[in-house]
Amino acid sequence: MKKYKLLLIILLIATVLTLAVIYLKNHEVAVLAPKGHIAAREKSLLIFASLLSLIVVIPVFVMTFLIVYKYRDHKKAKYSPELDNNRLVETIWWGVPIILITILSVVTWRSSHELDPFRPIQAQTKPMTIQVVALDWKWLFIYPEQKIATVNYVQFPEDTPIDFEITADAPMNSFWIPQLGGQMYAMSGMSTHLNLMADETGEYRGSSANISGKGFAGMNFMAKSTSEAEFNKWIKSADKSPSLNMDSYDALAKPSENNPVAYYRLAQNDLYNQVVAKYMPYHGHGAEE
Repeated sequence: MKKYKLLLIILLIATVLTLAVIYLKNHEVAVLAPKGHIAAREKSLLIFASLLSLIVVIPVFVMTFLIVYKYRDHKKAKYSPELDNNRLVETIWWGVPIILITILSVVTWRSSHELDPFRPIQAQTKPMTIQVVALDWKWLFIYPEQKIATVNYVQFPEDTPIDFEITADAPMNSFWIPQLGGQMYAMSGMSTHLNLMADETGEYRGSSANISGKGFAGMNFMAKSTSEAEFNKWIKSADKSPSLNMDSYDALAKPSENNPVAYYRLAQNDLYNQVVAKYMPYHGHGAEE
């Protein structure tokens, strides 16, 4: 019966691993299917750190089962009280983790600087600025150079560095396009940056990565990378959209759920700055310096 139990455990583990492989093969995991320069490097770093950790994790799990089996309650186990002072064993289980942590810390330090979200991406094409405002419960994208704005939809040319300027006019949130790069927090009264670039055309799901209330589940958006010609055509198609100024923005900023995609003509160039300034001390009270 004990042999059958061990066989059953091995069979169960093999079944779980097989199902996991089948699922990963037939379902695309966003962070493992990068479509941008930053996301690809983040994927490599994630895989490297995981494989490095397995050097410790796998032996620990194997030894756990072996020790439990060998020293179970019976008289055949060898009593070795002097083993706790074995220098070779002590060197291995302290030395290997120290080496791995040292390697991981050096790689993490270097990649943290190389993948700094504020660091502009070097490319042959001119960078583009897109301003992002996290609202309840939707995303507003402002194109200051193209004079348009969109809700829950953002489009940009491929192979073009995008400097996302991010803030919030609602509870703290997190802006994330998994296939293009890591997330960046959006906070009221603060403006942060996230530099990303799509290496090919396509549609990528974006979402809120920070729980922000009852409408959080529907706070998604579509990020679309297109050719330069298609992007310019799309910009022109938004010229006849309703105007967006501070008054119409206040109506848009009211809490709402599952908002459809909407387009606006930007009638106020400093709209993003005014949203950020709403939370500055003494804003609008005529305070003297």
